[in-house]
Amino acid sequence: MPRDIADDETGPIRRVPPEAAQRGRRADRRPAEGPDERPARRRKPATPQQTGHGHGHGHGHGPTQPASRRVRRLLTALLAPLALATLIGMVLLYPWGQEGPDSAIDSGTPVDGEVTATAVGPCLAPGEVQVGQPAPAPGEDRCLAIDVHLTDGPGAGRTIRKVIPVEPSTPRFAAGDQVVLAFTGSDAASPDSYQLRDFQRELPLALLAALFAAAVLILGRWRGLAALGALVLSFVVLAVFVLPAILAGENPLLVAIAGAGLIMFVALYLTHGLSALTSVAVLGTLASLTLIGIISAIFSAAAELTGLDEDTTSLIAALGHGIDARGLLLAGVVIGALGVLDDVTVTQASSVWELRRANPALDWRELYAAGLRIGRDHVGSAVNTLVMAYAGAALPVLLLSHLSGVGLGPILGSQDIAQEIVRTLAGSIGIVAAVPVTTLLAALIASREVVEPQY
Repeated sequence: MPRDIADDETGPIRRVPPEAAQRGRRADRRPAEGPDERPARRRKPATPQQTGHGHGHGHGHGPTQPASRRVRRLLTALLAPLALATLIGMVLLYPWGQEGPDSAIDSGTPVDGEVTATAVGPCLAPGEVQVGQPAPAPGEDRCLAIDVHLTDGPGAGRTIRKVIPVEPSTPRFAAGDQVVLAFTGSDAASPDSYQLRDFQRELPLALLAALFAAAVLILGRWRGLAALGALVLSFVVLAVFVLPAILAGENPLLVAIAGAGLIMFVALYLTHGLSALTSVAVLGTLASLTLIGIISAIFSAAAELTGLDEDTTSLIAALGHGIDARGLLLAGVVIGALGVLDDVTVTQASSVWELRRANPALDWRELYAAGLRIGRDHVGSAVNTLVMAYAGAALPVLLLSHLSGVGLGPILGSQDIAQEIVRTLAGSIGIVAAVPVTTLLAALIASREVVEPQY
């Protein structure tokens, strides 16, 4: 049997009984007492809530310490006026008692149908009949004849034929396609009363939404359910408040700020719970949104952006009167940056709280420095996400501008591209600013929280 060197009397190397080792470890944990120091009071055993074990939140919910009470009072004093201002802004901006404006352009009544047959041939005038199938002459226009069986609307059960020119932008229809038509006439039996608009997409979109919800619930469970609830409420705010207020003629930027404020409060607190961590994330998000709004307003005015792109022009034509197109552009910047900001601010606040729990001895300066190092890694990916999102949305405009062959300068200075540049860079500046702002707030608040050391 090999010899154990601990059996030799070699001075420092000796066998320590297990009981003595346990006593030594407990003694090492006690603070050293000097001749002038008072004995440290014995601390009661920490409950699972105080140590953070066995609870979903990182910080405990045991007896409130004085520092935590001060922190709550401070956060309440900062957030209560902001929440009140959001509610007052919504009350003042909402079009109470006003009916929504009607479109000045008659888009017709949507009618569903199913394509039963298609055929490509020459473009014939009404009443003309083609005999046989002659070869098309060079340069002759070709048309697509589509037979559509109407499944609802005033002409339900009838089959009509629509003839549309075959162009590069013409959708490719085939038998069995579910389509949407617009009934714009008075004679339900006349094909001229219908315009072929688009495909029916309700089923695939519903399946995709169900798949998305299932993925969120499987991974996030109760937290995922809260996130889905926050997402639904965000859409409700947009549909019930933001859109009606802007269509009623209110300032789009003010409406977007009020709507984004409500979405921010509801989404963050519903998803992450009522806590000091979430409150810090709300403050950081609000500060960054304010910066984004200011920068966007300044540089959109300096670049003389009108906001009159194709979609906005179509909106003005449908409204029948003017709208603050530049304000609509700024509103889009604020709402578009909100989702990315939520991710950045929550991540930064959570990182600082975890650092605080891992080492309660860190002061606010050390927490800020450590959290900022984490934020530098996060901000790069967040900015890239925002840039790619806007670039993807503006991809057709980029391709069209590239085809013009006028050089990079005129392309970047065009209305459509310049407004995307302002939108992207202003949002990115807000994301970059959110990291130090949220980290500083979190460090100042978390350093005042009383936490138990983790062994």
